[in-house]
Parts: sequence; C-alpha cells; structure tokens
Amino acid sequence: MSDVSSQTARSVIDKGRPGRLREFWRYFRENRGAVIGLYVFAAFVLVAILANVLAPYDPTAQFRQNTLQPPVWQEGGSWAFPLGTDPLGRDMLSRLIHGARFSFFVGIVVVVVSSSGGILIGLIAGFAPKWLDTLIMRVMDIILAFPSLLLALVLVAILGPSLLNAMIAIALVLQPHYVRLTRASVMNERTKDYVVSARVAGAGLGRLMFVTVLPNCLAPIIVQAALSFSTAILDAAALGFLGMGAQPPTPEWGTMLAEAREFILRAWWVVTFPGLAILVTVLAINLMGDGLRDALDPKLKRS
Repeated sequence: MSDVSSQTARSVIDKGRPGRLREFWRYFRENRGAVIGLYVFAAFVLVAILANVLAPYDPTAQFRQNTLQPPVWQEGGSWAFPLGTDPLGRDMLSRLIHGARFSFFVGIVVVVVSSSGGILIGLIAGFAPKWLDTLIMRVMDIILAFPSLLLALVLVAILGPSLLNAMIAIALVLQPHYVRLTRASVMNERTKDYVVSARVAGAGLGRLMFVTVLPNCLAPIIVQAALSFSTAILDAAALGFLGMGAQPPTPEWGTMLAEAREFILRAWWVVTFPGLAILVTVLAINLMGDGLRDALDPKLKRS
C-alpha cells in the first residue's frame, strides 16, 4: 500500500513540474515584447558561444590597406568587410561578434558574484538580531547613496583599469540591490505558517534559511538578475568608454566606442554599430525581465 502511495505521489510531482512550466510560459508569452526579447537574447548567447566560428577574421587582425572602409552598401564598401573597418583596418563585424562574448561574460560574472553575495547577506540580515540587521542595511543604504557608475569608476580607479576589475566593481555596486530584495522577501516569508512549522519541528537556522525560505524568495531575485545582466553590460561599456574597463585591443563594445570617438563625423559606422549592439542587447534583456516579472509575480498574473 505504501509503495502505491509513494508511486502516486511521485507521479503527481512529475506531472506538477511540467504543469508549472506550462503555466509560466503561458503568462510569459502574453507579453510579446518579452518573447521577442527572449529570442534576441538567445541569438546573443549563440553568437557569443560561436564567436570563433561566425567571425570571418581575428578581431585584432589589422588590414592597414583597408582602414576606415565603409560598409558594403555604401560607395567604396566591399563584401570582404560587410560592416566596414575601423581606423586600424580591423573588421567591424568580427569585433562586434567577439564583443558579444565579452559582454555575455561580463553579465554572467557580475550577476553570479553580486547575486550570490547579496543573497547570502540578505538572508543573514533577515534572520539576524535587530542590531545586526540595522547595521547591514545602513551599510547598504550608504552604498546606494552613491551614483552606481561613479562608485564603480572610483573602485576601478583604485583597483586599476582592466575588464576583471571593472566586473568586480560593478558586482560590488549591484550587490546592495540583492541584499535589500532578499531581506524584504525573507521578512515577508519568515512569519508564514510553513516557516513556523519548520521551526517548531526542529529545523536548524541553516535549513530554515537555505532550504525552507530561500526557494520561496527566488522569483523576484530572478527578475533582478535579468535586469542586473543588462545593467552590467551597460556599466562595463561605460567604463570601457571612459578607458577604465577593457583595454585596447580588446573587442569590447564600450572600448570600441572609445576608440572611435574622433571619427564620428567621417566614419559613422565605427560608432553606430557598437552603439546599436549595446542598445539592442540591453533592450532585449530588459523586455525579457519585464516578462519574467509578469510571469513569476503572482500579484501580476491574470486570472
């Protein structure tokens, strides 16, 4: 009898998981902008993964006889360089494709570092005594009082200009958002019956934090992670543009913009294409984040 009941329970769980996925997709696809953003983001990920296959040239290869060659559809353009070349004769298409890899790498590292640290500190603040909770949140408020890009710029100036230091600075700047969000979710969940029951049943503090409460706080954190991904790409591009992020000849989109500043009037493509790449990628991720919010937040779900 017990075997039958356990098999029935497992079948209900197995049926429930696809059901939840179908429900999530049903709410997500109601936002058509989010679906378009998801497709664009998927294309962005594929381009980043297959950059070595898709790029026609090495991103640092210089063709000095073809400097500032216009795109193929403009007079003087050539199919050898479909999107033209930069002031050093490097292929714009190859640099844009490899730039997607750097931007994706920046987004992943920043989200993982900032979310893991922020979630841990937020859980501690949510379960800590009042004095420790107050101390943690006041420190987070002080960090949030500074403009995020300015604080990241100061940190990079201290650590030294490089892509790695830029990622560390951006992760530290974004971490307070996860701390506040996680703490608010924990404070909301810890008074509910299932948490009280787990505590009465003898669950330890670690189990309460990571097994009982944290899984029920993940929905807003996932949405924040999607939005932080786009913020990380923007901030990395801004630091690269200011010369404090990735250093030449790294094909990072912000660095490409910085190298092309003096050629804006005579070679529009060297500025336009990296700017469009940043715009389209960030817009797609933000649209996808809106869809995730609509699908994961029960208050926004339609009956």
